[in-house]
Amino acid sequence: MKLIKPSTEILTIINSGEIFKTLEQVARTCYKSEDRITEDGESAKKILNILLTRNHEAMLEFFDITVKFIVDRGVSHEIVRHRIGSYAQESTRYVNYATEGKIGHCTFIIPPWCNISESEWTHEQAIQSTDMNGDINALLWLQHMSWTEKVYNKLIKEGWKAEEARSVLPNSTKTEINVKFNLREWRHFFKLRTAAAAHPQMREVTIPLLKEFQEKIPIIFDNI
Repeated sequence: MKLIKPSTEILTIINSGEIFKTLEQVARTCYKSEDRITEDGESAKKILNILLTRNHEAMLEFFDITVKFIVDRGVSHEIVRHRIGSYAQESTRYVNYATEGKIGHCTFIIPPWCNISESEWTHEQAIQSTDMNGDINALLWLQHMSWTEKVYNKLIKEGWKAEEARSVLPNSTKTEINVKFNLREWRHFFKLRTAAAAHPQMREVTIPLLKEFQEKIPIIFDNI
């Protein structure tokens, strides 16, 4: 059994200058002000600020960014609620976790409220453990994940297909999902998923991701 923290990776190669040029070109078509485009990129920054101030965000739909999320199944279920997007997700129907890499290699995402470090555990180590830095609930979670893996492996060994054995897998099961949104939808996504009311595990990945977006693509995400 492997325990890991969630993570994200921006897969799209980002050149903010080129993004701004594209957005400026399509935006100025609306106003027929292409003659105001400057080579230094300052005109692009100016019109983008105007668009955001006026909430004319339709222009932001002309550029997409793809991000890979490694999260638990519960978080992935929230991500795919966003309608305007494309998704490619690790399938529990076709991935056999009893034979992926090595026998008994289920991977689970550590919840941020559990005091557990990234590590690998045998079933014996998990059920015999009595100390989790004083966090009894974390110990209960750890042992439940271990029993889940053991039951999953047993079902596979007894002839169940991966798509059948997956019924015992919990929300904590690791999944990888590639998400493509346009810039407008990323703004909407971050406004919802970094808010104080968002799920703690969602905020665990979206807040650092938003900061990365703000560093790589200034202006567009600065006011979130």
